[in-house]
Amino acid sequence: MRQGRLFVFSGPSGVGKGTICRELVKDPSLRLSVSMTTRTPREGEQEGISYFFVTREQFQKTVEENGLLEHAEIYGNCYGTPRKAVMDSLRAGFDVILEIEMQGALQVKRSFPEAILVFVLPPSLEVLRQRLSGRGTETEEQMRNRLSSSLEEIRLIKDYDYFVINDDLAAAVADAMGIIKAERLKVAGSSEEIISRYEEENKCFFTHQ
Repeated sequence: MRQGRLFVFSGPSGVGKGTICRELVKDPSLRLSVSMTTRTPREGEQEGISYFFVTREQFQKTVEENGLLEHAEIYGNCYGTPRKAVMDSLRAGFDVILEIEMQGALQVKRSFPEAILVFVLPPSLEVLRQRLSGRGTETEEQMRNRLSSSLEEIRLIKDYDYFVINDDLAAAVADAMGIIKAERLKVAGSSEEIISRYEEENKCFFTHQ
């Protein structure tokens, strides 16, 4: 069975990476990893679907038990990726999508070099500001803080493998799926499986002569 691939999507807050990932996992061959966080739920978010919402004590205990693939503190809240669920899905042959911030994405790349990092960009900082304002979940001060850090976050793109500009959602999802399909067609990591499949077919062909 083929080993699944790990795709990590990240980008500035408000860029729409979560929406892109939710569209991608409508494909049954893809699984979305559910992150753990200490922040409070936003309106409409569901436990175990949007995030696993935990206390700081619970989060720290999971860190100490090496139960997270990565973890980071962003804007005063902790975020992390439960390790076991991701590894189980990869071993089962599913491609897994992580939607995490840049600190966590670079941790994943260090500990799991095969991970494919995709940076989601806004068409402009002004559009990003409008999206954050429309979301209505941040105060003016929080929004200013997020925008002031966005450029610093964008500078981290040099450590990524691909980028997607989220101007039109359908186009951004199509670009992201194109990246996934291209990675699935890479010879690296698949050559032995391909050769074995054709060798087995060849044996069957001659057996039935």
